[in-house]
Amino acid sequence: MTGNAFTRRGFLGLSASAAAAFGLAACTGTGGASTQNSAPATKDMRMFTYEGDETIGLLKTQVKNWDATADMTTTVDSLPGSGAAQYPDKLRTELLGGKGPDLWRIWGGQIGSPFATAKQAADLAPYYEKFGWGDRINENAVAGMTFDGVKSGVPFLVAAVGAWTNQELFAKAKIDNPPTSYAELEEANDRLLAAGITPLGTGGKYGWHIMRLFEYLLESTAGPELHDKLLVGAESWDRPEVVEAFTRFKKWQDKKWIPEGALGLDPSDIEPAFVQGKTAYTIAGTWVEAAFIVPSKKPASDFSTFLLPTDQSVVRHSGFVEGYMINANSGNKDKAAELIDFIVKPETQKALQNTSSTVTGAEPEKSKLPLSAEWAEINKTSPFYTIQDQAFPKKQADQYFTVQSDILQGKITPAESAKQMQEIISAWVQK
Repeated sequence: MTGNAFTRRGFLGLSASAAAAFGLAACTGTGGASTQNSAPATKDMRMFTYEGDETIGLLKTQVKNWDATADMTTTVDSLPGSGAAQYPDKLRTELLGGKGPDLWRIWGGQIGSPFATAKQAADLAPYYEKFGWGDRINENAVAGMTFDGVKSGVPFLVAAVGAWTNQELFAKAKIDNPPTSYAELEEANDRLLAAGITPLGTGGKYGWHIMRLFEYLLESTAGPELHDKLLVGAESWDRPEVVEAFTRFKKWQDKKWIPEGALGLDPSDIEPAFVQGKTAYTIAGTWVEAAFIVPSKKPASDFSTFLLPTDQSVVRHSGFVEGYMINANSGNKDKAAELIDFIVKPETQKALQNTSSTVTGAEPEKSKLPLSAEWAEINKTSPFYTIQDQAFPKKQADQYFTVQSDILQGKITPAESAKQMQEIISAWVQK
């Protein structure tokens, strides 16, 4: 399972179909919960999401447009910023309390799978057939929300994560070209710092944002084949490659290549800092162009994006899939499916400014979103590795974030970090 053969998309399929082979807590729910206990149909629906302030208005506008044609009133509630650290728990609590939303946005992989396993998410196969979603949506992305053969979600976003830079600050540090090796990236960091510029804008609040740095470092030290095996517990984390990744991780803080006090920074505050000229670059996906660069009114030429160098023969990037699930006990499943169908139309995807759409015909326009269009080309030659807060179940992800925090605070060494990660993953796999 190396290189192109084991992409992010491939892993998402693995999480459902082959997890048991690795002794994982496989996704066994059918997703097709009985409708006999469903609430009665009404003209009111509730959608739950984690849209940020930059995009929630776009979503509410499109939902309102649909409501007008469907004779429905849909309330859109959002819990932005916390990511996988809090949102799934809030959703789970609502569902267990019997007051869950009719439909919700969720990540694929090990974050979305528990809702299918618990049969809280409806089996959407009939709607896939009715609306022809399989013909309109990237099939690899669909695999990311298919668990034990059941289509439990409709993916609308498949994201690629790389470096997004402020060209003026790179020029100030006399960096003319993006780094093509890890050594060149470290050299660029030193040049930026010498020019009085904080290199990487990243935040540790909730754990998932600064995680993007560590997973990149692990990809560079372990390589594709070992990295993939580590994520499913097929190899021990207590090994030199992982120790080296944690050593580099600590180095980024000690060398001040990330902001002082990064562990306490909110991702929603620090991610757009490269657009504001406060940091030189961030590690993020194409959403930053529509969410931060376009609203800044600055020309796209003031910024650039590049694939983080790993020194591996196959250079991969982090990626993930997101989509919508429908409450198996909702009395409005048909209407919720109609709303999803509206959302995954190309014209709606464009109105939502989704620069990583899974929908055919909704690709970013080079004239309007040149950097996102550049990533569409990068995706053709660079496969995914699994973004780590989707690779692990919620409990293990939280424990992993604690390890990240502890090493940056100097509470544990890189070697101890590797040992602790092995204990975390081993306990998960043995279940």
